[in-house]
Amino acid sequence: MWILYAIGSSFFAGITAILAKCGVRKTDPDVATAIRTIVVLLFSWLMVLITGAYTSMSNISGKTILFLVLSGLATGASWLCYFRALQKGDINKVVPIDKSSTVLTIILALIFLHEGLTWGKAVSVILIGAGTILMITKKENENSTEEHGSGWLIYAILSAVFASLTAILGKLGIAQINSNLGTAIRTTVVLLMAWLVVYVSGKQNEVKNIEKKELGFICLSGLATGASWLCYYRALQDGPASVVVPIDKLSILVTIAFSWIVFHEKLTPKAGCGLICIILGTVVLCII
Repeated sequence: MWILYAIGSSFFAGITAILAKCGVRKTDPDVATAIRTIVVLLFSWLMVLITGAYTSMSNISGKTILFLVLSGLATGASWLCYFRALQKGDINKVVPIDKSSTVLTIILALIFLHEGLTWGKAVSVILIGAGTILMITKKENENSTEEHGSGWLIYAILSAVFASLTAILGKLGIAQINSNLGTAIRTTVVLLMAWLVVYVSGKQNEVKNIEKKELGFICLSGLATGASWLCYYRALQDGPASVVVPIDKLSILVTIAFSWIVFHEKLTPKAGCGLICIILGTVVLCII
């Protein structure tokens, strides 16, 4: 069943990226992150109530709380960077970098979770790394102002780093508790962090100026994220992080398909080869 949950996580994560891009065309990414986190928080605590997971709250250890809080902070940082990168860059370049967090996750899983490193995993890391490099290479005769400059690239890389930390800390944090409860607790941390960033940067007044259309996309993005998280952490609870994470990263297929439909962003032959490498590397991880 954990494989099915991982696939569900992948689909909803792919939809999230498209909806998020639609929601930050004019809206500040920090504000958008804070608003969508409210939706995710409501969604995650609703699932806690439905499943009755709240009954085990009194049994949560201090160590578990610590890892959940750290995971929430890493998630918040990843989201803030990811939304900033989406606003500034081509979604077909930002998403592959974010998904390349698989490589770092495998390394961290080896160090902290002792999941081991086989030849198959090593080959997968090489394929995913090479595929990411091919996908982010600039298009020939690039005229888009989005692609000039490295601002989006820095934020995309930081998003991947924090996403990797989220996976490892999340795995440690939900080892002894219900996955729905763990998701709700860490989402609460993300919400506090996101709104703290908004108020510290003085952007709280921008909330009332958000266009209704973009607000709708932001909320839908939050719902998709909530569904993805619930599936993702349920999969992490039962399956190995070094396999669950790569399956989740296949959401890049969903994202690229919808980016072509919605934003008319097409892949170059080189980027197409990169996508194939990423897929092959992910498939190898799933079958070894």
